[in-house]
Amino acid sequence: MAKIDKVIENIKEILKEDKRGLTISELADKTKSSRITVSIALAHLEGAKDIDVRVIGNCKLHYWRVK
Repeated sequence: MAKIDKVIENIKEILKEDKRGLTISELADKTKSSRITVSIALAHLEGAKDIDVRVIGNCKLHYWRVK
């Protein structure tokens, strides 16, 4: 499994548990990955329609999409 795949799986689990929405920086801290790696993983999840993104000012909050 590639590093990005592990980060994607970690982010999925984190967002499923945390309903308040998390920023890229918070996810980077929780996954112990760089912000760039996390932003790539989030782009994959957003493209797959697995997450919702809410823009507040210059911040983006990421939520797991309930299907």
